[in-house]
Amino acid sequence: MSATLFIIAGLPGVGKSTRAAALEAQTGAVRMEPDGWMDELKLDLWDEERRASIEAMQWRLGRRFLVAGVSVIIEWGTWGRDERIGLLEDARALGARVELIWLSAPAEVILERVTRRGRENPPITMAQIEEWIGLFQAPDADELARYDLVHRH
Repeated sequence: MSATLFIIAGLPGVGKSTRAAALEAQTGAVRMEPDGWMDELKLDLWDEERRASIEAMQWRLGRRFLVAGVSVIIEWGTWGRDERIGLLEDARALGARVELIWLSAPAEVILERVTRRGRENPPITMAQIEEWIGLFQAPDADELARYDLVHRH
């Protein structure tokens, strides 16, 4: 049985971490979550350059796990179609299955969740959430057809 790459796509506050933690407990997959690493290293969550470096490091490790037959959860948000398809193609080249978990929520719910968790400094604003909703590239039918399984929540 081959390993599975689980790609969790969605904006902050839609439940990615909650879903990833449940999936980790359920499957034993290794969870690649940049916010946790950034917290551990005492880095600013808004530091995009360091976040990109951590995600690159996580994907190098993730590929090694997949080759070893260990499933991996990518919890980066993966807002861009090209990023998701790149992960999918890399994983497939390693013989892994790929599942997409696509999470969304109304802007008001996102704002309430990120405000309640109080993790970001400065806090996320409604204007940012509305901008991000416009930037997120929702998977289209062609992309969705590439995955072994799609979970839409």
